[in-house]
Parts: sequence; structure tokens; C-alpha cells
Amino acid sequence: MIRWPLPFLVLLFVTALFTTQEVSAQNWPQFRGPEGNGHSTAKNLPVQWSDTKNVAWKVPLPGEGWSSPIIWENRIYLTAAVPPGDPTSRDRSLRALCFDVETGDEIWNIEVFQQTQDKSFTIHGKNSHASGTPITDGERLYIHFGPQGTACLTMDGEEIWKNRELYFDPRHGTGGSPILVDDMIVFNCDGYETAEVVALDRFNGQIRWRTSRPPHDHEQKFAFCTPILIEVNGKKQIFSPGAYVAGAYAPEDGTELWRVSHPGFSVVPRPLFEHDHIFMATSFMESQLLVIDPTGQGDVTDSKITGKFDRGVPHTPSLLMVGLNMYLFSDNGIATCIDAKSGKEYWKKRIPGNYSASPIYADGKIYIPSETGVCVVLEEGQKYKKLAQNPMKERTFASFAPIDGALIIRGEKNLYRIEEK
Repeated sequence: MIRWPLPFLVLLFVTALFTTQEVSAQNWPQFRGPEGNGHSTAKNLPVQWSDTKNVAWKVPLPGEGWSSPIIWENRIYLTAAVPPGDPTSRDRSLRALCFDVETGDEIWNIEVFQQTQDKSFTIHGKNSHASGTPITDGERLYIHFGPQGTACLTMDGEEIWKNRELYFDPRHGTGGSPILVDDMIVFNCDGYETAEVVALDRFNGQIRWRTSRPPHDHEQKFAFCTPILIEVNGKKQIFSPGAYVAGAYAPEDGTELWRVSHPGFSVVPRPLFEHDHIFMATSFMESQLLVIDPTGQGDVTDSKITGKFDRGVPHTPSLLMVGLNMYLFSDNGIATCIDAKSGKEYWKKRIPGNYSASPIYADGKIYIPSETGVCVVLEEGQKYKKLAQNPMKERTFASFAPIDGALIIRGEKNLYRIEEK
């Protein structure tokens, strides 16, 4: 059960009544959308489809990659790692791709970096060499390949800058995506021996700051999380989970503001900031849902963790909250809806398959794709109602990108536009 301070209960109710976000339904500029929380204002989304039914177009993708597609105006952007032909080699051409939203036509396809065998690394079977999702401000496109480098391109694919100073061993491969904070691009570098948060200048790619995470007694340092930008009492904080510790950092210089210790490593799910509290999953080893009051200083493990929940918490898919309804989708296919105030469980159901992609919410519906490409569509609410179960017959680890009337879906081999005809 999650225990909340009384003022927070009142704040949750008031915020739930008045929280609305007005964003363009045609833009999906980063991992998990405009606010980084999986919410979209897109309308008239499809409910039923397959690999042949309600497919507006389908185009083959080169190489491999699990970065999620992003959308700006009429273009789709994503990344791929293309092998040289030798199946035993870890050489890759690390590429950025651009497609037309309406037709699926390839607009451009450029090499950003060369990943050579001597600077490569082994990856987990569920990972790829192109798993970080791009991010854009509408003027520039930022491409992140973890230890292989970060780059800034024009929206037409022309190079503005590149940075390859931050090589490290990511253990099972890279996974986290960058965020934009003022005039910086920020991301985590949590690897086998390295655990730090880094900020680059958005306009020239130079390192602005890099802050090491505090030491701990555990062997594992690696994690694959995407930070979030929050505002607390009128001041910005970058909240960034790592292995066994999660911290908040000052954007201007990377100073650690506060931190909590937690029982997990290899942290993947992107946290949420809702109702003035942080909700994070501790991922592997011991997966808990922690609720954190971000107003403290220093080590606040014993004073600012205001709630915990430990049933059905995901290792990989990110959390989703709609109003006060918190949705958890575990890796092994347990879907749960709980009350964010009390931890009361509204429902728990098994859905088919295993899950790595993160859910999205739009138009009153929740979309969650399994690793084999079966997408379950649920009606949002405190009673379980499955609207559809859609087989794609293609592995899917990337999260969906919605626009009005359609879903952009990345499969293992193809990119799809799904819309009801």
C-alpha cells in the first residue's frame, strides 16, 4: 500500500481536475512523446489491425534497431545500425533515417558514425546497436548512439556537430535516450565501470558538465534509463535513475541536489513526474514502484520516499498514469491498474506475451505492444476492458508514435502506418 501525506492527497485531487496539455497531435518529438509520459492528444486512432489489415503503408527498414520513431510535422525520424555483411562482425554503419508520414517514402538515409569491431561491445539479445530514440526541437535533430557518440543534424540530415568523447562499456548495449534542457542535451552514461550523467552544449556539442553518481557497495553499475526534467518550487531539476541510486541534478552545472538509494540495477523504465511527485520503477533485482517527494536535499532515502508498491512492477516498460490511475505492464504480461493515492488495486489481468516497449495513451485508449508484435488495446479506466488484440507477426520492442488518425509502428524489419480505412 502507498501511504501519502495528507496535503499530497488534496493536491492529487485538485491537479487531476485541472491538468490538461495542449500539444500538436502531429508532433511526437522524443521518447514517450511531447511530455515524456506516453500521452498524446491524437484523435481517431485505429483500434483493430494486423500486418495486412488497416495498413496504409509498409516500408522495409535497413539493418537493425529498436529506437522508437519520432515525428515532427510531416516527417518520421529514427535510427538504425547496418551490419557490413559479415554476420560475425560487430562493425556497424550507425545511421539516421527520415521518412514521409503520408507516403512512407524515404526522404534521406545518412551515416552518422562508423562502429568498428575494436570499439564495439556485446549486446543483450533483446537490445540493438541503435536503441536510443532521437529527439528534436523542430530546428535540429539530436541523434544518440550511447558510447558510440552523439550528433546534431539539421532536419534535412546535414551535420552540425558530433561528439565521440564519452566512450564507455555499456555492458548489455546502450538503451537510454537523451532529453533537451535549456541549451543542453542531457543523457546517462551508466555502464560496466562508468556511472554518470552528462550534459552537452546543444549548439556545439562540447561537454558542459559530467557528474559521477555516488559510490555504492554493489558490483553492477549499468542502467539504461532516460532522465526527466521536472520543476520543483519554481526551479528546474534533472531527475535521473541509475543502478541502486537515483538523483536530481541542477541543470546549470550538474550539482547533485538530492538522491535516494533503491534496490535495483539495469534500470530501464522512464520515470514519471505527476502531481508534484516522482514515480519510478527500480527495475531488475527487486522491482518496486517508488513515490518520491522531490523537495529534499542530500540523501533523502529515509525521509522523502512517500510510497512503495511491489506487485507487477515492470523491469522494462515505462509507467503510465492517466489522472489518478497508474498502469503497470510487467515484462511477463501482467497488466495492473492501481489508485495513485492509496495503492488500491482496481484490476490485474494477464495479457498475451512478453513486453519491452512502453505503453501510450491517446483518445481514451491505452496501447501496449508485446515483443512478438501483438498489440493489446485497452479502454482507459478503473474497470478492465480489452478493445482489441492485434497481431503484427513481427517482433516489436520500439514504442508507438501516434498522430491524428494513425499509428506509426516500428517492427523488426519494417516501418508501418496503421489507420482504419
